[in-house]
Amino acid sequence: MRAMTTALLLAFAAGAGSLMAATPAVSNGPATAEVALAPQINAADFAQFDKTLASDAFGGRKPGTIGAQRTTDWLVAQFKRMGLQPGNHGSWYQPVPADSTELLNTKVTLDITAHGKPLKLAYRTDMMAQTLQAKALVDLKNSPVVFLGYGVDAPNWHWNDYRGVDVKGKTVVVLVNDPGFATGDPKLFSGRTMTYYGRWTYKYAEAALKGAAACFIVHTSDAAAGYPFSVLQNSGSGPQLSLPARVDPAPRLPVAGWLTRDAATRLFAAAGLDFGQLEKAAARPGFKPVPLDATASLSLRNKIGHLESKNVVAMVKGSTKPDEAVIYTAHWDHLGTDPTRKGHQVFSGAIDNGTGLTMLLELADAFAHQQTPPPRSVLFFMPTMEESGLLGSQYYAAKPVFPLDKTVADIAVDALPIIGRARDMTVIGKGQSQLEDMLADVLKTQGRVTSQETTPENGFYFRSDHFNFAKAGVPAMLASSGLDLLDGGKAAGEKAAEDYTAHRYHTPNDVFNPHWDYAGILEDTQALYELGRQLSQPGVWPQWYPDSPFRAARQAMMPSAEPGANAAK
Repeated sequence: MRAMTTALLLAFAAGAGSLMAATPAVSNGPATAEVALAPQINAADFAQFDKTLASDAFGGRKPGTIGAQRTTDWLVAQFKRMGLQPGNHGSWYQPVPADSTELLNTKVTLDITAHGKPLKLAYRTDMMAQTLQAKALVDLKNSPVVFLGYGVDAPNWHWNDYRGVDVKGKTVVVLVNDPGFATGDPKLFSGRTMTYYGRWTYKYAEAALKGAAACFIVHTSDAAAGYPFSVLQNSGSGPQLSLPARVDPAPRLPVAGWLTRDAATRLFAAAGLDFGQLEKAAARPGFKPVPLDATASLSLRNKIGHLESKNVVAMVKGSTKPDEAVIYTAHWDHLGTDPTRKGHQVFSGAIDNGTGLTMLLELADAFAHQQTPPPRSVLFFMPTMEESGLLGSQYYAAKPVFPLDKTVADIAVDALPIIGRARDMTVIGKGQSQLEDMLADVLKTQGRVTSQETTPENGFYFRSDHFNFAKAGVPAMLASSGLDLLDGGKAAGEKAAEDYTAHRYHTPNDVFNPHWDYAGILEDTQALYELGRQLSQPGVWPQWYPDSPFRAARQAMMPSAEPGANAAK
């Protein structure tokens, strides 16, 4: 799951209690009947697939490494064995170019001069910093510091933190999330449900668009960010990847980074300001930018490289409508290996995203062995560089194999929990499209229901590969296993999710556990298989809900489509 951001795990990346502890057993008195599974959807295959993907031989699946090559080769070998076809006009791969930026001077400090006195903020301890411009040397010298609240310019909410200030060449400090989270006011943005304005990618992009030299986001709390600062430390280590400017020409920041709350507090105090007071003021309408009596200097020395990674694409070709496609998505990349660590050095990613990849393999096998092939093509899309900012799926959305107006829907899975059977399945960002209605109907046959993620304030919907499809207008759903467990209920599920985020997410502890209980995740796999079968039928075109922000792009793409019509019954 996306490095530096993905608090998604609080809702859908729950792992087993402690590192080698068994997950809760299935209840002796289940509330729902056993779910019939396709023969290809079984625990033995699921376990073997995930164990292989999380093995040290794959080296943490980081793009540009031998482990990445082994991963993509192995995935293609599985698809060939199952009888699928190459998904990209005769190729199993879609090449994705990338720039690599590796920080060399890791002892760098952010040097602040406030009221004429120096303050040094240390890399990793107090702050994280990188350039988004893929340059070997970036010098930030005596850049005036401005506090911009949440760093949001949102005309639809009548909110502009940039009003009345020119930030060109300046260092802007902004808060993580958006004002609705801080106040809980349902009339302010979307209340505690994060909008896209709370997303770190938005804040960096907006600051770059306004001409800032640097943007530092304050990690005010684990709850506001959705993950501890250690996630940023781990995710920011080693080479950072980006699409080349020729592919993505949008403005980029010379310096992008994060501050701990303590570091921000010390910075503001040095400038004679109270960070806590300004944090509260920033969440109120009418907030005005606050220049600090401070300047920032930072020098980043980087090793720049260029690589080509690969999206993996396999398909079951449609029998009557082969030019129309249903897409299943799960990213294959993870964080690689850190040789400086003691003990286990491989970021195995057994949950993130070994379980998502494994589910796609199970689904592919089931579709490939249907007695009657699906009328529409079913594409199994395994993008690269999700952990580097959803880059593989961004590239696909710009250069799709199937035209987007011929793409029925995208169903994405990412970091699925393996914690036993649940009464529900989680729909991340619930309230977007008719895909949710279709899934709910499928779950009824299993005696289950859909549910929303437990912490929508973390903006999960914006943080995985389906989001690039959604922005382009294709109905897209991020589905995950539920947390209302038959054994222990919601309390047990949420406890497992929180434990995973705190102790395994984006660490070398995210390893395969031989004691996992696969009953729940296999039911989820079957449910998404049934959903895909419905979507593969001719004439089924799920629509965005009328108030979804992505509906306009679909209507522009397919103006003849009848709003709200043609979802499966």
